[in-house]
Amino acid sequence: MNSRKNHTPVLFLIFNRPVTTKKVFEAIRQAKPPRLYIAADGPRPSQKDETKLCDHARKIATHVDWGCEVKTLFRDENLGCRVAVSSAIDWFFEHEEQGIILEDDCLPSQSFFWYCQELLEHFKNDERIMVVSGNNFQQGKKVTPYSYYFSRYNHCWGWATWKRAWNHYDHDMRLWPDFKRAKGLDAWSDRSRLFIPYWNKIFNSVAAGQIDSWAYIWTFSCWAQGGMTCLPQVNLVENIGIGEDATHTTKHDKRIDKLQRETVHLPLNHPAIVIRNTIADRYTDKHHFRIKLINILIAAIKDRLAILFKS
Repeated sequence: MNSRKNHTPVLFLIFNRPVTTKKVFEAIRQAKPPRLYIAADGPRPSQKDETKLCDHARKIATHVDWGCEVKTLFRDENLGCRVAVSSAIDWFFEHEEQGIILEDDCLPSQSFFWYCQELLEHFKNDERIMVVSGNNFQQGKKVTPYSYYFSRYNHCWGWATWKRAWNHYDHDMRLWPDFKRAKGLDAWSDRSRLFIPYWNKIFNSVAAGQIDSWAYIWTFSCWAQGGMTCLPQVNLVENIGIGEDATHTTKHDKRIDKLQRETVHLPLNHPAIVIRNTIADRYTDKHHFRIKLINILIAAIKDRLAILFKS
């Protein structure tokens, strides 16, 4: 593996967590990308000592000691997760045609970098593929004899993509009304009656500005273009940032906590045909997103109660 030449740029997204930033930076340092883009949101005025934490994280992330071109996008003001991340990726693809994207709590194995590099080249001109993800949430189930499989889910705890794909990112979800009218979710649902109300609720909330998430918008953008994701046979990235100081993943989850970084063997064993693994996706529905009837009913009751108390 060491004889391979790394020619893939990396975008490193950081904020206020120097401890996790240092761990992820060390993984990047071992991979030695030729170009490193570092983007950081600004501190929140309401949070005491956050300026110091942000400065510390930036100092760690810029301590590059290998032959590497470094570019930085450091915000003075806090933009929030949705805008800070999406605008940083916009900036990244103003300079690059393809690349790897890592947040400060996504700790990859070294094989993750080579896996991404090979698939970025392999599917460079294939419009069917919009994302290469390092995540596998199948809880040890072997769902493919190949090095990766195709999915509707663009998990983003360590991932890669192309400028040609990111150009479809629908910042304001302008296509959502047309997508709903065309029953776009039906095409991805595998005839599941639960899938459609689950994602319809999420996308409605994001479009209304009720959820500060760039990731849900990216999922919608991929689905609106019929784009699939490559997911590895084994999990390649560990989330080390779950806890109270996280933006979204604030609560520990046994399913996620036990996910470890593994290694995918190189060169990759490519699938002979490009077909989505619906069985794996249904497993993800049930066990990762918890798309179950009882959960949807509970959510509906909570929404109804919130409306009643508000009125």
